[in-house]
Amino acid sequence: MAASTLTRKGQTTIPLKVRSHLKLRPGDKIEFVIQRDGTVVLAPKNVDVRQLRGMLGPVRRRLTIEQMDEGIRSRFARR
Repeated sequence: MAASTLTRKGQTTIPLKVRSHLKLRPGDKIEFVIQRDGTVVLAPKNVDVRQLRGMLGPVRRRLTIEQMDEGIRSRFARR
């Protein structure tokens, strides 16, 4: 079990074992979630962008910038 000491200012150091498990790096944000039973869960707030892949569904096709610009122009022309 990893443990830490709280300073007078309310600060603490997250033990290396926990930081490594959560893949935390300097500058990362963490969230403290209070559960209904009173336990507190420490969770990384940062999400690696690679974890978001496929979240919106499969990629249909790749477009060039010019194709995107043309699509935007044609959409606004219909308004």
